[in-house]
Amino acid sequence: MARNLYDGDRLNRTDTGASESSIMARWSNWSATVDASGIEMIRPVDREELMTSAAHLFHQGRRVRPLGNGHSFSAVGEPNDTAVDLSLLDSVVSVDRRRSQVTVEAGMSLRRLNTVLDAHGLALENMGDIDRQTVSGALSTGTHGTGASFGGLATQVRGVELLTPDGDVVAVNESNDDFQGMVIALGALGIVVSVTLQCVPAFRLEAREAPMRVDELLPRLDEFADGTDHFEFYWFPNTHTTLTKRNRRLPREEFASPPGRLSYWWNESFTENILFHATNRIGSLVSPGIPRLNRAAARFVSARHYTDTSHRVFTSPRTVVFREMEYALPRHCVHDALRELMRYMDRSRTQVSFPVEVRFARADDLWLSTAHQRDTAYIAVHQYHRNPHRKFFAAAERIFGAFEGRPHWGKLHGLDATRLAELYPRFTDFRELRDRYDPQRRLTNRYLNRVLGD
Repeated sequence: MARNLYDGDRLNRTDTGASESSIMARWSNWSATVDASGIEMIRPVDREELMTSAAHLFHQGRRVRPLGNGHSFSAVGEPNDTAVDLSLLDSVVSVDRRRSQVTVEAGMSLRRLNTVLDAHGLALENMGDIDRQTVSGALSTGTHGTGASFGGLATQVRGVELLTPDGDVVAVNESNDDFQGMVIALGALGIVVSVTLQCVPAFRLEAREAPMRVDELLPRLDEFADGTDHFEFYWFPNTHTTLTKRNRRLPREEFASPPGRLSYWWNESFTENILFHATNRIGSLVSPGIPRLNRAAARFVSARHYTDTSHRVFTSPRTVVFREMEYALPRHCVHDALRELMRYMDRSRTQVSFPVEVRFARADDLWLSTAHQRDTAYIAVHQYHRNPHRKFFAAAERIFGAFEGRPHWGKLHGLDATRLAELYPRFTDFRELRDRYDPQRRLTNRYLNRVLGD
């Protein structure tokens, strides 16, 4: 059975005699695409210790990277020689029931946040399908869910508190001129201390999952995206099958009919994780058999209908390790881009054992948001971690690039600052913001040097 890396400790201590707040460690992200050894790891237990420790590191001229739970596939969180692990800063700062706003510390996981919101009759308006990221990590990399009328997680932010390299604590909200440039910031402006989120009254989601032939679905994409609160689908390579997911928002008072224990185990635990891991493992050993395995996996896709608390429908457990690249395209281009991707995969006989995922989001005004100023469709390609992915991802990136695609900051891609400046109208403004907050580049790493320039 696959080990759930989300639940594992990604820190491997090399000095067991060190204190809890400062250790020498080896760090890797959950997918093991990034690895750093011999780094000093600061793990503050509260806000005061964060301020003291980080200020001391900055004063020494150290390069510091804030760490969440290491969910990103890209090297956005890779430490240089010093890192600040925020995982113990997971307290609730305040709850404003009247305004439906909560302020939480940066290291709180989305899973814990959902528990907190449940207790106060609140919910996130929209979220992705993983809840193991920290709030600050998910925001900083532009994490999103799906829904043509809804924005990504960062659009729900109403305030951010940052510890900057000069030792100041800066609190910004929507009244600040630079606010829209400071929400999705890749950890390049300061260490996030706390975040204020605009929530909504708790609600339920009615989930309808059903297989559909890809040639029937693609002509109806707009119908499904616009006619469903939260729509997404998965296409199984080497097949004509997709799995469509349509989630409709309902009042919290609506009767819940969650999946039974057996149904949940069969779908989330067995089919989507245990069996899926087994078929991927076989495919990695006998790659010519991947198309046949994909066709077999597609036959396991079946219809489901259930209703549950929103975050229980939005999120799913994931234990199979993979690599991922995701691009945000102008929504009107998604049909052509998908067709081009499918043609490439047929022509090249690329062996891919993971489904291709498609999601949607409305336009927003956040400077580094992948949905900045345009309604967006996301296409995500995946590959099992034991199978080669670079050639496939490079080809997909060329296809998405032809449609002015923007890469997800937390997932694998090959673009640099020159190309990204062409894709983001406010890119230069963000770099000026970075020059103001971190002129000495105390928060940089190789990834930021590539995507933001130096």
